[in-house]
Amino acid sequence: MITKEHIEAIITEQLRGTSTFVVDILVKPGNTIVVYIDDVKGVTFDHCIILSRAIEENLNRDIEDFSLEVSSAGIGSPFKVRQQYQKAIGKTIDIVLKDGRKITGLLCSVADNGIIVTKKVSKSRKKSQETDVEDINEYILWENIKKASEVINFK
Repeated sequence: MITKEHIEAIITEQLRGTSTFVVDILVKPGNTIVVYIDDVKGVTFDHCIILSRAIEENLNRDIEDFSLEVSSAGIGSPFKVRQQYQKAIGKTIDIVLKDGRKITGLLCSVADNGIIVTKKVSKSRKKSQETDVEDINEYILWENIKKASEVINFK
């Protein structure tokens, strides 16, 4: 049986010294292997081909047949690993917290314990009906994040 750990070992060796990283590895029943990768400069078709060939070279179809798919994590997909947050520094992200709150803001930094996001907060002026917009930094602990993804802007 092909295991996730075996695939992970092959990938780790192949990606050593590169800016490409693994987002997820799935080994489904029937030896269907799905690998999602990302790269600080973006994933190209060549990234996928090189990694796919490396995996295939380290597995033997005569012993155990398998199907293999290597692709990018996908634009707008939820973040699964810290490197995706690091790649998104300076970009707007949507965050859903475990308490149900939703935050949209500019990802400023990634730390060991969490992230810092700058969000815009509207504040009413006391004697007028006008509002001011203020930037507020919010520190969010990893354990409080349910889901986060980059906001895709087509402007």
